[in-house]
Amino acid sequence: MTTSPRLLAFAGSLRKDSFNRKLIQTLAEGAREAGAKVTLLELRDHALPLYDGDIEAAGMPNAVRTLQSMMAEHDGLLIATPEYNGAYPALIKNTLDWISRPLDDGKAGTTLFAGKIAGLCSASPGGLGGLRALLTLRDALAKLGMWVAPSQVAVGRAGEVFDDQGNLTDERQRSAVQRVGAEVTTATRRMRLQ
Repeated sequence: MTTSPRLLAFAGSLRKDSFNRKLIQTLAEGAREAGAKVTLLELRDHALPLYDGDIEAAGMPNAVRTLQSMMAEHDGLLIATPEYNGAYPALIKNTLDWISRPLDDGKAGTTLFAGKIAGLCSASPGGLGGLRALLTLRDALAKLGMWVAPSQVAVGRAGEVFDDQGNLTDERQRSAVQRVGAEVTTATRRMRLQ
């Protein structure tokens, strides 16, 4: 009997009332309904300095080793990203850069990403919903060796589509976001069989 796929989920925003912190809940819900075990990660709880080779040379920050361990224990990622100036935010870039640094045993940190699955969504007050951030993040994850699910959802006019409890109220968009989570879960199962 195979175990359920394990997915690590996070939003690329620290703001308490971030649209993407709300959106990641819907993305995770879709994966859970498809049978995945999802760990919601709050990047705020693992504060990382801006990547600096001198900091790394002086001793890897504990938060990096914690995030590397978490990545090693999961089959893939679910990410809800904001769009900042046409790209995904520095918070995500910095997190990926630190996780990809060499492991304690000397192996490349990029091995933590290789062959794993990622699912992406975004939310933005603009009409495109963060679509440009999805394109740049997709490319970055692929370069790390991840297979990125073909489906992705950009939720536009985000200030109008979440209720006071943070639920995505547009049923069509809600279903589409949940399908991305389900697609990652299904792809992870298939990849395990190969």
